[in-house]
Amino acid sequence: MFLSHWRQRPRILWVILVGALIGVDQLTKTYFSNTIALSEAVVVTDWFNFVHTLNRGAAFSFLASADGWQRPLLIGISILVIVPITLVCMYKNMDPVERRVGGLVVAGGASNLIDRIQTGAVVDFLDVHWRGMHWPAFNLADSYIVCAVLVWILLFRNSVSAQEQSTKAKVQA
Repeated sequence: MFLSHWRQRPRILWVILVGALIGVDQLTKTYFSNTIALSEAVVVTDWFNFVHTLNRGAAFSFLASADGWQRPLLIGISILVIVPITLVCMYKNMDPVERRVGGLVVAGGASNLIDRIQTGAVVDFLDVHWRGMHWPAFNLADSYIVCAVLVWILLFRNSVSAQEQSTKAKVQA
């Protein structure tokens, strides 16, 4: 009964999911900002550290060294991504998986947008490295977005494969 209640209200569940994901990301950023000094690292394993960095740029620190003009640009781009995806997820009848994937993008983008508006930079705290090569530090919001993109790629790939099989079946018939 409980699950059927939520299946009838996917938009409310979506808002709760997005809010919870934003909350978890903001809490982790606050925790690591208050626990680890800026530019310091806590070694967890041979390949993973907790760090405290501020990224004034976009993904992979792109535009991080710009003179400050990137902040309004990145805020604008974030809004241009978050608003349409939110509207589609809220008002279009869609597959529940696609709605959840949209929620990951909105939660990740919105949480990083909050940082960018409040401080001008996004707090990153996860550092993966191997033999002296470090992947750019990232946070949970970045992970939400990457996971969403990977799922969208899989969904697109599966839908293309299904369309190809359908086309082949029609040709053979």
